[in-house]
Amino acid sequence: MLPASRPWDAVLIASFNIQVFGESKIAKPHVVEILARVIRQFDIVAIQEVRAKSDGVIPRFVDAVNADGSRYHWIIGPREGRTVSKEQYCFLYDMNRIEVDAGSIGVVPDPGGKLHRPPMHVRFRTRVVPESKAFTFWMVDIHTDPDEVPQEIDALVDVFTAMRTVRPDEDDVILLGDLNAGPPQFGRFTKTPDVTWAVSGATTNTHRTKTYDNLIFDRRATTEYLGRWGVLDLQSTFGLPLDRALEVSDHNPVWGAFYPCESGAAPAASGGIAGVAAPVR
Repeated sequence: MLPASRPWDAVLIASFNIQVFGESKIAKPHVVEILARVIRQFDIVAIQEVRAKSDGVIPRFVDAVNADGSRYHWIIGPREGRTVSKEQYCFLYDMNRIEVDAGSIGVVPDPGGKLHRPPMHVRFRTRVVPESKAFTFWMVDIHTDPDEVPQEIDALVDVFTAMRTVRPDEDDVILLGDLNAGPPQFGRFTKTPDVTWAVSGATTNTHRTKTYDNLIFDRRATTEYLGRWGVLDLQSTFGLPLDRALEVSDHNPVWGAFYPCESGAAPAASGGIAGVAAPVR
């Protein structure tokens, strides 16, 4: 399901595991076209499973996203993983609507080696008028190891808790990505007061059989969450048969909508998110 459009009064935050996103996939124009159309629906997209020896894949992809006049930029993390198969996390964001706290970019420390690919964190803010009302928030991008899900979910509870204390002026943390688990497997998250998640009762893989992808946050702190979420089904959205959808990814993107001003504070009458919301393409 796609949002009807990118409205001025909502920030659309998505997560997308673009399966084995590397040179082979970027060389397929029909796949890149679908991926670019997906990205343009959202203000920020946390991407998992970038697997490329070259550093040019993401810049080339962002060029394709911006081919229609959009102004997206990217942040990409280091190659991570315990095996020879390394992956990178990546954030793509619309510069017309979103800013980055440049000093916030990093990888969550994992001295105990509990996570196969330690998550990447970045702090964002919305471009609103006046700036003092901007919604600011941490995003923590994760791709768990499917063979170590219980242990990694348990470790992520500690990551989530720690991220909420990094800055005394920031209580909004959105942990999102490919968890390789649905809510019934969320372990200590289900027992952590006020922690909730966007996706429930829906499958998120392209085969429509599993719930793997989600956005997790504290409902008490992140009151900006508007209660709207969705799974962008690649088959139905773009009219693709299953085999063509699987060329794009074995995961569907998931998203949640958040108010662009901190704690629901209204922007100035002439304000809102800078720029006009683009129609669905």
